[in-house]
Amino acid sequence: MRLLLDDYGLDFDEAWDITRRTFSYTNHTLLPEALESWPVPLFERLLPRHMQIVYAVNSRLLGEARRLKAEDGAGQFDDRAIGTISLIDEGGERRVRMGNLAFAGSHSVNGVSALHTELMKETVFADFHRLYPTRINNKTNGVTFRRWLMQCNHGLFELIREAIGDRFMDDPEALRELDRFADDSAFQEKFLGVKRANKVALADLLRQRVNARIDPSAMFDIQIKRIHEYKRQLLNIIEAVSLYDQIRSHPERHWVPRVKLFGGKAAPSYHNAKLIIKLAGDVARAVNHDPAVNGLLKVQFVPNYNVSLAEMMIPAADLSEQISTAGMEASGTGNMKFAVNGALTIGTLDGANVEMRDHVGEENIVIFGLTAAQVNERRAQGYDPREVIGQSRELGQALDAIASGVFSPDDPGRYKDLVQGIHDHDWFMVAADFDSYSAAQRRVDGIWQDQALWARRAIHNVARMGWFSSDRTIREYATDIWKVPV
Repeated sequence: MRLLLDDYGLDFDEAWDITRRTFSYTNHTLLPEALESWPVPLFERLLPRHMQIVYAVNSRLLGEARRLKAEDGAGQFDDRAIGTISLIDEGGERRVRMGNLAFAGSHSVNGVSALHTELMKETVFADFHRLYPTRINNKTNGVTFRRWLMQCNHGLFELIREAIGDRFMDDPEALRELDRFADDSAFQEKFLGVKRANKVALADLLRQRVNARIDPSAMFDIQIKRIHEYKRQLLNIIEAVSLYDQIRSHPERHWVPRVKLFGGKAAPSYHNAKLIIKLAGDVARAVNHDPAVNGLLKVQFVPNYNVSLAEMMIPAADLSEQISTAGMEASGTGNMKFAVNGALTIGTLDGANVEMRDHVGEENIVIFGLTAAQVNERRAQGYDPREVIGQSRELGQALDAIASGVFSPDDPGRYKDLVQGIHDHDWFMVAADFDSYSAAQRRVDGIWQDQALWARRAIHNVARMGWFSSDRTIREYATDIWKVPV
């Protein structure tokens, strides 16, 4: 707008029309803290001309909303709605809302999974959606199989080529031809052999880097992603503590050997996320050195997580942890990378997990927990986590152990506040979903004990992930948003 107005001398209406037709906005989060805003005084001091234009755009935007209210008589753009769509947040310190500016200044606004897009319409951009009902659309994320299968998992890549030929390299949907090999015992054996080789390679790497001793015959249960409370690494760790207690209490049961691997980084000032990393390390130290566990459970937080490490961990994964609080993950792409590399997913109906379930089949993914609608309903009804904790012995014992310093004898109060947060409000539904998650993990154990069944379901995952290629996603952006012939 500044260039068109000041350098090229266009009038405001023409400049605004060109600007909106030039830009589209892809939203990647519903979290308020990630929809950035800037203090008006700072903006005015550093960019005074831009601030003038922001005010002018805002005047035009709010005028459109007021006129719509007057024309339809429905009153949906009352003062509350006007305050929601305004580019200036008037609550407390006045701030420029960059997400609102992006929405107003674009001809197309898209979410990155079907669920995320619907939630955009219902929550953070609900009033914008009423003002511009055709602007929001969906473009579900995809991943490039050239990197996340062909390059990083050469053994599986060659096995697929041997089975179905080369067409899938240009047409990922051709992976569906693998479905006919899912019940082939010889192919299953080769498939599991590739997975075993990848696990051996990862075990060797971890032994070199962190002196971790892990058994490639165990189930590799992996959660690698940014450390955030909504992604619920904490839920995974608490369940590991519960499993640890159960193994020690009932050594006579037929436990599935399991290696829990975590990786990811926390924002520098995110105290709880850093505590979760510390907790993973403390739990690992206790579990891995307890002879009573007899090697049935190992826990390892892998330091310095990056893409190169992901290229080793994803092909080696047996189980993919996609356990975010429903309604809070926009899409996820790790879920897609794991599945196309032959891992089974345990996850909530959040982000692209919903569409993955639809594509791979309900029997080939392990779903647990509250839905996004149920999470909102629980919060609206006055959810009491203490009541839930009181009804779950395993959860209560695990939380008590963490809070009392069992895993942090050098600082017994280290995790007291972290656990207290679950007792007091549990915004991320860790307690609410714990029993469902624990039961789902025992279902996973049951599948693992039948390796032919496990292989069949893993092969179906690889075969049915073609739709999640970034080729399809980019094609949709090109044709639907930019009208580029492909």
